[in-house]
Amino acid sequence: MPGYLKVRRPSPTTASFTVSNASQCTSTPAKALFYLQFLLRAFIFVSVLAVCAARSQSSFFAEDGPWVRWTVVWASPLGELACRIADAYSPLVVTVVSVIVLYGVFRKGYTEESLLVIRGLGIQTSTSSNTYLSKATTRFIPTTEIQDIVIHEAFKGFEVRFYLAVIVEGERNVVVVFPNLLPRRAILEEVWRGSRHCLYDAK
Repeated sequence: MPGYLKVRRPSPTTASFTVSNASQCTSTPAKALFYLQFLLRAFIFVSVLAVCAARSQSSFFAEDGPWVRWTVVWASPLGELACRIADAYSPLVVTVVSVIVLYGVFRKGYTEESLLVIRGLGIQTSTSSNTYLSKATTRFIPTTEIQDIVIHEAFKGFEVRFYLAVIVEGERNVVVVFPNLLPRRAILEEVWRGSRHCLYDAK
């Protein structure tokens, strides 16, 4: 899915540029699909926990507690199915499959990369993680270490791709902005103009 650009300017000296390939839930069918995916993830998550709880055979999950009536849970259709699955496979198989399924549940399926520019301080690049359980990867570059912000071109496979790069003083390699998404040139030019205007002002 091609990336799109979101620009925020909280003040004349601050600008945020975010490129994302996530689906834009603007229409009613898109919103319905989003909530359906959320409910499906929640159902799969609860199902995996039920299978793991049934496989553990712990007394905690056998006796009724103050918050959960486990006897009712295991007597329900989902509880009976979880018990049958847990009894049919070995603990190793249940554990490996559960880890894989949970990774799929918490995997985002999209990427967001951003560039935050603050005049007088510097810039911060950020790349979102692959799952909802980990934080984004960020790097801050002070203004005193920024030599220039440029648009380069390079070969990726058999095509020419443009990328936005920050030349940092004392480093041999440039810092690539939006390294995973590599948005089209029109987006890069808009970010390049906006970041330079915010960082150096128009003189």
